[in-house]
Amino acid sequence: MNVDQGIWIFGYGSLVWRPDFPYTDKLPSYIKGWKRRFWQGSTDHRGIPEAPGRVVTLIEKENAITWGIAYRVAPENRDKVLSYLDHREKGGYTQRFVDIFISHSDVEPVKRRVILYCANDSNQNYLGHAPVEIIAKQISISQGPSGKNIEYLFNLAHSLREHKVLDKHVFKLELLVQKLAKENLLQTNEEDKKPQ
Repeated sequence: MNVDQGIWIFGYGSLVWRPDFPYTDKLPSYIKGWKRRFWQGSTDHRGIPEAPGRVVTLIEKENAITWGIAYRVAPENRDKVLSYLDHREKGGYTQRFVDIFISHSDVEPVKRRVILYCANDSNQNYLGHAPVEIIAKQISISQGPSGKNIEYLFNLAHSLREHKVLDKHVFKLELLVQKLAKENLLQTNEEDKKPQ
């Protein structure tokens, strides 16, 4: 007899630190053949239509891996959680199925047909590749209904460090945005000192 064991959902962006749905188990894991990039525009969470923020999506790349968190959702919560995520990720993300792994030596996946939400270049909010300095500047000034774009970046970088994950793209952006924030603070302090 085959009993429904629920579903698994893989998070690689905000779901890493803020799933906001009921789950029964979580598993640090990775997927193969994808890399995380701040190439998706956010007009509903970390930006607005006139000034989109940037959030992560996945780009196919041979031999790449992307670490994240897989969450097990119980059968009784499946429909509610998927409905919630469909709404949360409505700004250009669609469901895909992937296999997840937990060790670099894994040949066989730990779980198959795990759901993830991914934005591709055919959605209207897709921004695509840009020089990392341009992405950092956009992140440093963007804000939307869910908060400042820099909070998204810093929360993701912090969560990846907690799980001992090295993501050069995320950490390079973090350094650049921190540098921009310091420069803006210095500029603001200098302007405050000017005689009125």
